[in-house]
Amino acid sequence: MTPEALERSTNWLSQAALRPTRQRLSLATLLVGDGHHRHVTAEGLHAATQAAGDPVSLATVYNTLRAFCDAGLMREVIVDGARSYFDTRMDDHPHFFMEETGQLEDAPAGQLKFTALPDLPEGYEISKLDVVIRLRKTPAQAAE
Repeated sequence: MTPEALERSTNWLSQAALRPTRQRLSLATLLVGDGHHRHVTAEGLHAATQAAGDPVSLATVYNTLRAFCDAGLMREVIVDGARSYFDTRMDDHPHFFMEETGQLEDAPAGQLKFTALPDLPEGYEISKLDVVIRLRKTPAQAAE
């Protein structure tokens, strides 16, 4: 863990007034230590901690990701009922989901246009709108 990555991670946690425990710092460093945004699954992040030689349990990874989401540091992107990704980029933006690889990527937000949304039930407001565009290779690409 470089001093820059540690400082970036500590600052990220302090934005939400989260105490920088060893586990939180370890996970934060993997998520934002290099300054790039990430889309991770809990299992993928757990595997990264193991590869880095940091003994963090899968349950701790899940609990910490939930705490990061609750604190407003990340958001959960649900691709289907069985698969969630955690995104460190907090602005509104759509995603591409590659069905063959299970990879989630940012899609260009400026190209997405909504001309209308359905009328909302009385007494409700939109809390967020998730757009996940599921992609698969065309038959010609799949044959290559």
